Amino acid sequence: MKRKRLFILLLMLPGIAVLPCWAQQQQRKKVAVVLSGGGAKGIAHIGVLKVLERAGIPVDIVTGTSMGSIVGGLYSIGYTADQLDSLVRAQNWTYVLSDDENLRNQSLSKREKKNTYLFQRGISLKSEKKSASAGILRGKNLAVLFRNLTDGYNDSLDFYSLPRPFACVATDIVTNTEYDFHSGVLAEAMRASMAIPGAFSPVRKGRMMLVDGGLRNNYPADIARRMGADIIIGSTVQGTPKTADDLTNTAAILGQIVDVNCKNKYDENLSITDVPIRMNTKPYGAASFTREAIDTLIHRGEEEAMRHWDELMALKARIGIPADYQVSPIACQQPQSMEKKYLVSRFNFVGTTPEDEYFIRTKFRLKDGDSIDAAHAELIATSMRVDLYYEEADYEFARNHDGYTLTFKAGARETAQIQAGTRFDTEEMAAIQIGAEVPFHTKIPAVLDITVRLGRRVKARAEIVYTPVSFTKLRLAYEYAHNDMNIYSKGSKAFNHTFNHHAVSFTPLDFNLRNFNITMSACWDYYHHDDLLAGVQYLAAGDLQKLTDDHYYSYHFQTLYDSENDAYFPTRGARFHGGYGYYTDNFTGFDGHTGFSVLDAAWRMAFALSKRLTLQPMAYGRMLFGSEIPMVVANTIGGDFFGHYVDQQMPFAGLGHMELADNHFIGLRLKAQENIYKSVFLTAKVNAAVHANRLADLFSTTMLWGAQVGGYYKSMLGPLGASLGWNNRSDRLYFYINLGYEF
Repeated sequence: MKRKRLFILLLMLPGIAVLPCWAQQQQRKKVAVVLSGGGAKGIAHIGVLKVLERAGIPVDIVTGTSMGSIVGGLYSIGYTADQLDSLVRAQNWTYVLSDDENLRNQSLSKREKKNTYLFQRGISLKSEKKSASAGILRGKNLAVLFRNLTDGYNDSLDFYSLPRPFACVATDIVTNTEYDFHSGVLAEAMRASMAIPGAFSPVRKGRMMLVDGGLRNNYPADIARRMGADIIIGSTVQGTPKTADDLTNTAAILGQIVDVNCKNKYDENLSITDVPIRMNTKPYGAASFTREAIDTLIHRGEEEAMRHWDELMALKARIGIPADYQVSPIACQQPQSMEKKYLVSRFNFVGTTPEDEYFIRTKFRLKDGDSIDAAHAELIATSMRVDLYYEEADYEFARNHDGYTLTFKAGARETAQIQAGTRFDTEEMAAIQIGAEVPFHTKIPAVLDITVRLGRRVKARAEIVYTPVSFTKLRLAYEYAHNDMNIYSKGSKAFNHTFNHHAVSFTPLDFNLRNFNITMSACWDYYHHDDLLAGVQYLAAGDLQKLTDDHYYSYHFQTLYDSENDAYFPTRGARFHGGYGYYTDNFTGFDGHTGFSVLDAAWRMAFALSKRLTLQPMAYGRMLFGSEIPMVVANTIGGDFFGHYVDQQMPFAGLGHMELADNHFIGLRLKAQENIYKSVFLTAKVNAAVHANRLADLFSTTMLWGAQVGGYYKSMLGPLGASLGWNNRSDRLYFYINLGYEF
């Protein structure tokens, strides 16, 4: 009998030991953390959370608006303040806050357009699908980021069931009412809460159109109270009332609208907060996502919370926990790894046409039972947007009884993709370029690509591009160009050449694979020469050929490799292009003999010597072989860019405009680039080259050399800056201003 009693007592001991902890858990008060909206300023909330963790304050409920919903949403599923600190510092916010496609997922031709136009936008004129893209940005990259960070919580769920119960606020602009998210898809709720009107597209939910919750409730302490909070700790970045002098930019004006709309509710919610922590975020604003701003804002949040340390320590007694109480960390689901493999038992397409689904399945060889990672799924979604012109394309992994179902969802299809760019320089003055891509609804994806350039040089190009199911494209193009060019000799204007150029090209092979491209093409070129104005000395010397209208049939092979991380200011990567062309006037020969050939190549690579200093060596050249070389394909050098005025133009440091060079040209250039402050760069270039009309004389001629220094600001309009150089060919200084992308 005694043994039986002892056995029963031993069974009861674990329950008795746990009883005090259980009682304490039941007796202590619930604590809520409320995080206000404020754009980038809301990053300061992370500093506040760091101090709360250090102080051992338990957090039972989290509510937030806009940026507060992002920080709060991630904190609610178990991210620590230190993890959030690392996350915000690791992001490329310029990319995250854009709709740009990942460079690694784009063809080289798409990257070139990105580095040419300052504006690109898809438009849908006729679509049965509802599109909620009424904003400058669709928030595509933000949505992808949120989905990856909330991996494990991407199903529709009750936010009370999260490790820390959570709620966030959005505004329904249909009824101008507050909408509080207590359930749903966590990433979608966060995205809706920070959908700044006019900047980001609203999120459609049933009959509601949801935008930034700051328009109705920028500091949702009342929601925390309704969720059962006994004690509220608030973190707010809402500043003092602004004057007319403070409203100098869009971010400030939007912030003022939020502040004015929510003032009464903000004051009421602040009054029910037990520990209000109000940060001074000046001079930073809602768009301050620079490294310096992020570092300062987190530090200020931490500093301000530390000023409330005594209040927080005293709060522990009110909560019902001992002074030395420490919070146990929550097991956090890690962000989705882009390399994690999923066994996909079924691929599902929603919103696509049967032809488009067939194209995607064939191009990416999708078969039920394949293992696929998120990086590959993202590549497929990118192809749906880029190759098939869907405004939106997303994917979702969902568990099923024998693996996962991978669903690709497509939005409205674009009627056209339009682009626009503008530039100014001291040689051609102003120019604009407009482009449009118009997709056809065919079984094999096809698009009409139109480009028009206006300025001193006029160009119009129309190209039909077919994309078969492999990595190749077929192209058929017509181009017209009106050129009014000044040709220089040793720094002095030698002559002015005005001519019209018509070209038709057919490219049966255009192979693209990540950073690599190979093309084979056949072309017909026709040149109509209008005027040739030359100095008397050049006419008397007989240096100029008599120009007559002429045509050429040519065949080309070209290869391009480009892994540079930036087209204008690279810090890593390499770029190589090489090509061979054979020119005739009757398909096989030229002027009664063998045709002439063109061989060209250029290689450059960026080496980062430090975080700010980058060296970029380059070797390049162009060789012309044949008994007779027309002037329209002759070698030319000068300026900063390849092919700026004519296809055969090669850059040369310190030499402006465009000068004729001999038939065989080889050059070496070294560029040093210093990122002195944020988006400000200083550059220095030295160039050396040899050229001759006979290959045997190439290294016995006088060497050309030049040097150039410049300063540039990397802006959304392209590089803005100026350079000063000198070379021994012209023996004079050359000053050049460039504003905008090159085209």
